[in-house]
Amino acid sequence: MPKVFTIQPVVIAADADDVRLAGDLGLPEQPAGVVLFAHGSGSGRLSPRNRFVAQTLLEGGLATLLLDLLMEEEADDRRKVFDIDLLADRLVTATDWLARNQATKGLPLGYFGASTGAGAALQAAARTQQSIGAVVSRGGRPDLAGSFLSQVTAPTLLIVGGEDRPVIRMNAEALVLLTCPKQLIIVPGATHLFEEPGTLEQVADLARVWFLKHLGRK
Repeated sequence: MPKVFTIQPVVIAADADDVRLAGDLGLPEQPAGVVLFAHGSGSGRLSPRNRFVAQTLLEGGLATLLLDLLMEEEADDRRKVFDIDLLADRLVTATDWLARNQATKGLPLGYFGASTGAGAALQAAARTQQSIGAVVSRGGRPDLAGSFLSQVTAPTLLIVGGEDRPVIRMNAEALVLLTCPKQLIIVPGATHLFEEPGTLEQVADLARVWFLKHLGRK
């Protein structure tokens, strides 16, 4: 039987400039862990691809937090869209919120990063004082984490489409710099957005298995 879960809207206050980040917190019964999503440039909590992955994780018994890392009035500012340091700051803030929130405190934490969000997720994983149990990147730019890559300790899975050749190269180079448990999986026939039939399902299943292995029960 499919897992029963609820979705509730949340608002997370960032430290500076009265920033309020809108999110959707998904909670299954007795979650094995919680996964915070870091969206790519120009995307947010309504991304259909990340919502599809989140649904798979929820059905697998993992809580999820889909979060807008930028407020609506910031979303058109290209400097902020590609400001990896800012996005990582906000992921750290959201991570601290999850660690305090009554429904999620004490749960193992993971990050799922897409596109540029993967760079922010890996930087945040290296920086946060909370322990991050696992990271998954979908079509990501882990290279954007820069010098933080070598400081990541969380087991990291990089998933790239087989037709996304420039991003394959970037992920292969980042893989060398990661010193944590790590794996690069290339999905045959998939392009950057995993729009081809069955490819996004593969991403979601790979992410579910990785998070359950490293955050909770298999």
